[in-house]
Amino acid sequence: MKTLRIQPVILAGGSGTRLWPISRGDYPKQLLQLDDELTMLQRTAVRLEGANSAEAEAALLPPLVVCGEDLRFLVATQLNAVTPSGPVIVLEPAARNTAPAIAAAAHVSARDDEDCILVVMPADHVIADAAAFCQAVMTAATACDDGEVVATFGVKPTRPETGFGYIQRGYAAGDGVFHLARFVEKPELATAEALVADGEHYWNAGIFVARASVLMRAVAAYAPDIAAAVEKSVAVAERDGQFLRLGKEEFAASPSDSMDFAVMEKLNNGDAGIGAIVVPLEAQWSDVGSWEALLDVLERDDAGNVSRGDVVAIDSRDCVHLSTSRLVTSLGTEGLVIVETPDAVFVAPKSESQRVKDVVAELNERQRSEAASHQKVYRPWGTFESLDSGDRYQVKRLTVNPGATLSLQLHYHRAEHWVVVRGTARVTRGEEEFLLNENESTYLPVGITHRLENPGKVPLEVIEVQSGSYLGEDDIVRFEDVYKRS
Repeated sequence: MKTLRIQPVILAGGSGTRLWPISRGDYPKQLLQLDDELTMLQRTAVRLEGANSAEAEAALLPPLVVCGEDLRFLVATQLNAVTPSGPVIVLEPAARNTAPAIAAAAHVSARDDEDCILVVMPADHVIADAAAFCQAVMTAATACDDGEVVATFGVKPTRPETGFGYIQRGYAAGDGVFHLARFVEKPELATAEALVADGEHYWNAGIFVARASVLMRAVAAYAPDIAAAVEKSVAVAERDGQFLRLGKEEFAASPSDSMDFAVMEKLNNGDAGIGAIVVPLEAQWSDVGSWEALLDVLERDDAGNVSRGDVVAIDSRDCVHLSTSRLVTSLGTEGLVIVETPDAVFVAPKSESQRVKDVVAELNERQRSEAASHQKVYRPWGTFESLDSGDRYQVKRLTVNPGATLSLQLHYHRAEHWVVVRGTARVTRGEEEFLLNENESTYLPVGITHRLENPGKVPLEVIEVQSGSYLGEDDIVRFEDVYKRS
């Protein structure tokens, strides 16, 4: 029997609004660790390992990941920890929804093997039964290898859900697969109840399986503007280590559209000779689209609560409690979501938790940084965390990874004091270069070029005191940067 070459494709973009305040624009949902030692992104990367067995007769290729420029180092760090060969990370110059991202992945994969079978997975889903998922993938992959079809997965609904799209299955199209009859957009409650009751409708999981060549032809047939822009962007893409940078202007010219709208809903008209099929999936799937959804995917206590962190709940039922930095207590509550982070607290009835996006919108309207950024900000060299601020001053804790280097830079509006509290720092200050050990400090006047490096084997921790007329992060002029930031 033919061995199927399976190419995992992970869509790792995301805005970080649905699980605010622990997910944000600079640290979206897929980077979070919810249920075990792995993040959602990492769990997605290892999810298909069960398909790489002799019994499955599949060869699993290293994952190909699509994400934005801003997240590239966080994505690389997380994935390199769980994938020995390291993934290829395709960088989108602009957010253009799933159809252009998937088309780009198909073109990149086809360079090596146009008949490899792409398994396209969002990075922010929870699938508890990995074995059942791998079985469904092999069913879909076998069908796609045998025919000119694109497969998608339909999740058997457990309740009438108005926040999901639905797929209706049609006649049987093979062993364990069905003709895809139609898509139903997010319905009203009465419609959702009817869809669940008829047994023919599934939740749309947004997971796709097809040969790379078939995906490219499908996009070209039904979304030619997307296909043309993506093909041009891949043709001029530049490799930067494990990153593949798509052509900026070329990709930006692509329309923004989802795979469902641009391609999937049009496949069965027969124009391109490519069909759409649906594979039922019973693998305890969730897209964790709201705080309420955590009650379905994480373990509850005897009172039906999901609690993470330092939590004391007394006579509380059916609640989500999450603490990241302080004690959270509840008394006599029912059906609430209570989430604490160092700089924000979110409280809402679980039935209203999907409206957290309204909170984020309001914060953006008020130009609050909490909408997009955590108190701890991740950089390719490590992290910095704001400890205190006031008129004309700010105090931060910098943690620099072993061997990492900040850019050679200067500031026009602020001076800085650096105090080493752990590790050893190599400091460039103007024409000087010297080492700072624990309990030693240095002063960097306004306008002087400077750089901070960690030459040691342990994380370097520095307390940075900034003072000046303007303390924004955009007051940075970079001269040299190993991470190629502008």
